[in-house]
Amino acid sequence: MKGLLKKLIPRLQVNTIFDIDLNGLWKQGYRGIITDLDNTLVGAKAPLATPELIDWLKVVGQIGFQVVIVSNNREARVTAFAEPLSLPFIYRARKPTNVSFRKALHMMELKPEQTVVIGDQMLTDVLGGNRMGLFTILVKPISLADEGFFTKVNRRLEKAALTIMKR
Repeated sequence: MKGLLKKLIPRLQVNTIFDIDLNGLWKQGYRGIITDLDNTLVGAKAPLATPELIDWLKVVGQIGFQVVIVSNNREARVTAFAEPLSLPFIYRARKPTNVSFRKALHMMELKPEQTVVIGDQMLTDVLGGNRMGLFTILVKPISLADEGFFTKVNRRLEKAALTIMKR
């Protein structure tokens, strides 16, 4: 049990993606970012990127990072969001399984030790990233109001895991 709980602990926790020290990550040798979409980059029901997110992605690109969106959501949702930004993506990723993380690494031609995962869920993004040896960053969810059934279940499980870990 303790081994699994350790896999739920992110290497870094921040409020939003905008609080991440991108230059610091670059200096540490990270070159790729695998990011979740819903409640990580935008709210779960937000169809398009905000101007603030577009600016952040420009900075990410100027620094030199590659980015791949890896989402458990449906093709239509992820395509409609990622294509206007010209970002590569993986939909129906089935996180926390390794398949989508491996595919994203292959797309960027990077190794796990060169890549960070950013997401808002411990049971999908953090667990999947930690199992692959990626640097995991947990952000607070942008909006809890629009979450689906399974995400709400995950949040309850995360809360229980955090209670156990604090003991």
